[in-house]
Amino acid sequence: MTALFSFYRAAADRLEQAEWLLPTLAHLLFAGILLMYFWVSGLTKLGEGFGGVFSPSTGAYVQIFPRLMEAVGYDTTQFSTLHRLVVLAGTWAEFILPALIVLGLLTRLAALGMIGFIAVQSLTDLYGHNGWADPKVIGGWFDRFPDGIILDQRALWVFVLMVLVLKGAGPLSFDRALGMHR
Repeated sequence: MTALFSFYRAAADRLEQAEWLLPTLAHLLFAGILLMYFWVSGLTKLGEGFGGVFSPSTGAYVQIFPRLMEAVGYDTTQFSTLHRLVVLAGTWAEFILPALIVLGLLTRLAALGMIGFIAVQSLTDLYGHNGWADPKVIGGWFDRFPDGIILDQRALWVFVLMVLVLKGAGPLSFDRALGMHR
């Protein structure tokens, strides 16, 4: 039995010394699972043509300000400049922040921004799109169903991002190449 515990301790010590492993896995998981989710969502918010980057689609306003869009009869001309800037910032964030994370450039800051983005996204889904009324959307911790969009899935997303905030992107990153991460 002593040999088994010694083997376990030795294996645990080696894993603790593998500082590169956790951030590299978090970096890879974000790229493999969430990058395209956010980019495709961002694409739905772009307006027509090249200028669509600066002129969000009606769908962008519906996704970000659902109740207000309904109140103004889906007429985006009734929105203020501030609303337009919020929609533009949200749209650009869905492209820029994930790209920075995948490149491993300013990873900690980008991951922190993504956590904020997911918080706003979740609140919009709950209150703007009435997700609070559907228990399957909200989900619940400590139940037997791991597929709730808000409490279950997004908690895991935030966990992966917190690893990147705390540990950086790991050795395969521009942060490391530029000396911004040890």
